[in-house]
Amino acid sequence: MTSGWAPAHFRQDGTVAQRPIRLFGDPVLRTPCDAVGTFDEALISLAADLEETVAAPGRAGLAANQIGVSRRVFAYYVDGQVGHLVNPVIEAVEGEQEDEEGCLSIPELWYPLRRARYARARGVDRLGQPVVVEGEGLLARCIQHEMDHLHGRLFIDRLSGSVRKQAMRDLRERYLSFGGALARPALLVC
Repeated sequence: MTSGWAPAHFRQDGTVAQRPIRLFGDPVLRTPCDAVGTFDEALISLAADLEETVAAPGRAGLAANQIGVSRRVFAYYVDGQVGHLVNPVIEAVEGEQEDEEGCLSIPELWYPLRRARYARARGVDRLGQPVVVEGEGLLARCIQHEMDHLHGRLFIDRLSGSVRKQAMRDLRERYLSFGGALARPALLVC
């Protein structure tokens, strides 16, 4: 597990590069993340890496531990809006929605999951300035999903009944068929 900051991955032109996604089975995904206490260049780079990595097609959210950094930071990309939250806390949830949910760290597996229809989270940005992110539908789902990651939980932990049994079967089949590790689909190789 990487508990410190990982440096930004720069391209030759000086822009930030996308970071590889950690997959199911990596212990960093099951470890609660540490609060950010220092707002420095490393945090600025981490937030930029997260935003760049989540902005790839088919992605909505990404927590720092999904790129191997155990810090309480996540980025989101929903309806063309890209942003991040440092040390986020969910302030409010309302209503209910059920939809298919998946995870970049458990590629290609989607299951129906009930979440709050609306969520509001507060935190700060990479410079320590207060930020509130709120929304319904996909943004609400994204906030809740990424907060779970920061607590060391995966969306499959919230499944129950026959859906959970199917998810466990699917994971077992996939895990065993690749010799103890999930395959890394080309889409997720960053």
